[in-house]
Order: sequence, then C-alpha cells, then structure tokens
Amino acid sequence: MMNREEKEILEEYEKGEWKSKEKVSSSLKKYLAYARATLKKDKRINIRVSAHDLEGIQKRAVEEGLPYQTFIASILHKFVTGRIREKA
Repeated sequence: MMNREEKEILEEYEKGEWKSKEKVSSSLKKYLAYARATLKKDKRINIRVSAHDLEGIQKRAVEEGLPYQTFIASILHKFVTGRIREKA
C-alpha cells in the first residue's frame, strides 16, 4: 500500500512531470567509485561503541539506505580521504 507522498510521485511520473537528470553518467561514475573504495574490504577490525551511538548509526544508515557496517566503513573512508573533517 502506498502512502500519500508515494501516490503523488506516481501520479506526477505518469503525467510525465519527472525528467531525467542531466549528467547522470558522471554522477553515477563518481558514486560507483565511492562504493568500490568503501566496499573494498581487506582488513577486519573490532570496536566497542555505546548502545546509544550504535542505535544512532543504525538509524542514519537506514536513512541512507545502507547496512550499518557499510555506513560505518563509508564514514571512515570519507574521514580518511578528507571529505569529512573535524570541527576546529
């Protein structure tokens, strides 16, 4: 069963109101590179985090549409490559 927002999107799509985004291939290539770098796993680590932090991570991972362990690996990768920075 679709919710109201999903029904509106479907109706808009059927009316032809949704258009393809230009430069999808360049965006797709960029995100595929991110995914490959993030998903390349050749080492294992074990860490302990608070239950509160893990719940927050899992919630954010769901929002991003990722398994939480992949989300954590992605965050670590972005930090190491400078795309996420500490606040000064």
